[in-house]
Order: sequence, then structure tokens, then C-alpha cells
Amino acid sequence: MSEIKPISQTKLFGLERYFIELIKLENINKLPSKILFSGHKGVGKSTLAYHFINYVLSKNENLKYDSDNFRINPENHSFKTVKNFSNPNLILIDVKDEKFNIDINQIRDLISKLNKSSFNQKPRFILIDNIEFLNTNSINALLKVLEEPPTNVYFILINNCNKKIMPTLLSRCINFKIFLSNSENLDIANKLLEGNLNKILNNDLINYYSTPGDIYKLVKFGEKNKYDLLNINLKKFLVFIIERNDYKKNIFLKNLIFNYIESYLVKLNLKTNFKIFSKYNYFIKKIADVKRFNLDEESLFIEFNDEILNG
Repeated sequence: MSEIKPISQTKLFGLERYFIELIKLENINKLPSKILFSGHKGVGKSTLAYHFINYVLSKNENLKYDSDNFRINPENHSFKTVKNFSNPNLILIDVKDEKFNIDINQIRDLISKLNKSSFNQKPRFILIDNIEFLNTNSINALLKVLEEPPTNVYFILINNCNKKIMPTLLSRCINFKIFLSNSENLDIANKLLEGNLNKILNNDLINYYSTPGDIYKLVKFGEKNKYDLLNINLKKFLVFIIERNDYKKNIFLKNLIFNYIESYLVKLNLKTNFKIFSKYNYFIKKIADVKRFNLDEESLFIEFNDEILNG
């Protein structure tokens, strides 16, 4: 099973209603020049953005976007150039691998490019992913260009709503809140897994935090590390990944454990067990502190493993 990246995902699952709303606005020339997609990481916000961008850029091209089936033709010229980062009508900004933030030099480079003439008459899109990682200087520089964007330039900002963004940035954008129900999350994940979800993953490992992206990444992690995710429950899985330190240098797994800790405590019937209820409050507060102050999570996970999983 190959890894699915938003930039190369040719089929849109579950977000059709948002796509239809966007193309309606674009078709009547009412598309906002500053759009914000906000929602949980893994629901498909970036995929939605790439599909809409392809819809606009491929309008007068061969093999244009198939809006009836919400599908990008993989042989389309705009899709190919976006995929290899050579499309002149798309500027992509994200956190670089070696960085912790989107720094001001990336925004300065963006402004420099926008000051140059366009290669053609097509709209230009600025796609900024993970905007919660913009630092203060980057936001201030970005706000200046957002105030009066150049003609025929459209900003699409993507925010993972587990972190707040500055109100000054939020107020300048039209916010599309991307939300999926639990059943929609599972349906999309099942499609991404070619209808094999129930044959690959134990239902105990799916909770109310699970997005399609989370589920897909979990399955990929299981394949890579040869975990039998169909025949392992939540408790055993937590013990494995904590005791083997699999979460170290893996942000996805670290956040997964945070969510699984709360899910596991809920499963212990908190209302009828005061001891567990007090532990629930203790660990939820500790998780919040670790996230807020960027503390080391290892001691938290070890304590949870000792006191709850093996207690």
C-alpha cells in the first residue's frame, strides 16, 4: 500500500460539499482572495485545496478536472507541474523539514515572487499549509500582503485547529470550517484503504479523534513495523509503542498516544470509578501542560504505562 500525499491524491473523498461551494463562488467571480481551511489534521484540507486549484488551473487545458466525479486526471498538465513543484501559478509554503516554524525569509521570498509579473493570465494561488507554525515576524510580514493582495492572486491558508492562530490573521480570511462526522471519517478511511478497513484494523484502535489521515497513517505504521493491528486491542497497542519508544521523533505517534490515553481512560467507565476518574483529570492536565509548554512527553507516557496500563 503506497503512501498517499495530498499533492498527489487524484480522488476527493468526503469533502465534495465544500468543493461545490468553492466552484460556485469561482464561477460567479465571487471567490474570496483570502480563504482559510480550518479543521482537524487529517480530514483532507490540503487535498481539497489541491483539487480546487487544479479545477481552476485546468479549465482550458486538455484532460481538465472531472467535477462530476471529483477527480483529477493524472495526465493533466497542471497536475503534473504542481506535483513536481514547477507550476508558475502555485506557490507552496510549509514548515521546512529542518525547521520548527515558517520563518520570515519564506514570506519575504513569497512577496518578492508576487512583485514579479505573471507568466500567463491564469490566477495565481498561494497555498500556505500549517499556518499555526507561522512565527510572529512571519505573520506580521504576511499581514501586509494580505491587506492588499495583487490582482488575480488567491491565498489558501490551512490551519490544523489543535492550535490557535492570531486573530489579526483570522479576521482577514473567509473561514471554511472543515468538519467530518465519525461515520464520514470511517467511510473515507475505508475508501483510502480500498475497502479493507475492517480486515486491517481492530475497531478498538478507532476513536472519536480519528480522522481518515490518522487511520491511514496508523495502518502504514503497522505495516512498516509488522504490527498485527487487526488482532491487538488499545491497551496492548499502547503498551507496545510506549515500551518500545516508537513515538520518539514521530509527531503522529506522539499525538496518537495523547488521544489514546484519554480514550482508554474513558473506556474504564470513569463515572463509577473515582480512582480512575481522578487519574483521568490528572493525566489530561498533564497532557495539556506537555503540549502547552513543549515538555518532554517520555515521563508522562512511562507514568501512564506504570500506573494505568500495568497498574
